[in-house]
Amino acid sequence: MLKIATMFCCLSPMMVHHSAAASEFVGVQQIAAPSKERGSDLAVTIWYPAEAGGKVVTLGESAFFVGTDAMLEAPITRGKYPLILLSHGAGLGGTPQAMSWIATSLAKQGFIVAAPTHPGNTGTNRSAAETMKLWLRPADIGATLDMVEKQPLFENHLEPERVGALGLSMGGSTVLTLAGARIDPIRLASYCDTDVLNPSLCGWVRQSGVDLHAMDMKLAGRNNKDKRIQFVMAIDPAPVDVFQVSTFSEASIPVDIVNLGRPGKIPRTALASEIAKAIPEGKYSTIEDASHYSMFGECKPNAAEIAETKQLGDPICSDGGGQSRLEIHEQLIKLVTEAFARELKTKR
Repeated sequence: MLKIATMFCCLSPMMVHHSAAASEFVGVQQIAAPSKERGSDLAVTIWYPAEAGGKVVTLGESAFFVGTDAMLEAPITRGKYPLILLSHGAGLGGTPQAMSWIATSLAKQGFIVAAPTHPGNTGTNRSAAETMKLWLRPADIGATLDMVEKQPLFENHLEPERVGALGLSMGGSTVLTLAGARIDPIRLASYCDTDVLNPSLCGWVRQSGVDLHAMDMKLAGRNNKDKRIQFVMAIDPAPVDVFQVSTFSEASIPVDIVNLGRPGKIPRTALASEIAKAIPEGKYSTIEDASHYSMFGECKPNAAEIAETKQLGDPICSDGGGQSRLEIHEQLIKLVTEAFARELKTKR
């Protein structure tokens, strides 16, 4: 097992707030999942409904964002729960801990949530080349599912065949491949030929000296569908413009897609309204007062100024207008919880 101290940024004297949901407390653990694709172990974070106990830790806190509390290695609450596999994005959102604000809420509502760290997406090991190997991400999710099913803590608490996947940003595109969509290697190779589609990501790719046309993409267009997964939900999936469009019709499970922003304001590389129409059991919705950055944690009071000083180039604390980030998070949590409850708890 990986050292837990390397993952959790700090301890907090605060207790997890009471919730009138499935569990008052949320437990958290980290496991290592062997990955043949990566040739190394994946660090996997797991949140779950818990009893009182363990040590309070704060996940996802940084110079920019407020963290979320959970109970390290707390005992799991008696019962069986559906499993949600969570795929994070890249950059500042490129860790499972950055998604803790939504993972913790789902655990309180009676789900076990497991998220692998997709290698190369953030931190000291950040790599543009690894980040753009989008076809490896689905295998990370599959390796996570393999390992979670074998964990003694969870093996008697998982609802058989009640498995879903949730992805945000690049993670959204990842879960779409799990449903059956396939990447188009030619589109992916030309994705950063200009800055039209994604100036922030492609600027980093070029600065890193990565030529997508020179990358080995023999496996990029393969079928990554995982038949164990019964439902996927993609929030602002990006990039959606690197897929073989015809393959969306091959998705045989329900797929919910959410875009963040008003019509005309949603980035082209994340706009998925037409994709949802091509999916046989596709559903599409928007949160108009949100932006792509709304999936980040709640910003600290001086976060925008720090981001400007560090010349991040992205308005990480800017939402669509009209609602605070906390209010947008509450709306997203409600939308996601209801969708997974519908597909994994009520359907038989």
